[in-house]
Amino acid sequence: MNTAVLTFSPGGTASCLYTELLDLAAIGQLQITRATNIEFNNTNQFWEVKNPKERVLYFSRSRNACLDWEQHNL
Repeated sequence: MNTAVLTFSPGGTASCLYTELLDLAAIGQLQITRATNIEFNNTNQFWEVKNPKERVLYFSRSRNACLDWEQHNL
């Protein structure tokens, strides 16, 4: 089961992990900022989930596992 969580600030700004389960553009203009980057580490031969400061948060041989981790942990 896929779920999406929208959090609204007192000023009315919504934030969430982007998903296409909802048509987010239908509620207003989008401003998208990546919370993580998922990149392949050629030296270690793993996919890595990194925060904006380049800290590795999770790694796996499977890119889909990294995407799943991101979905469940952010």
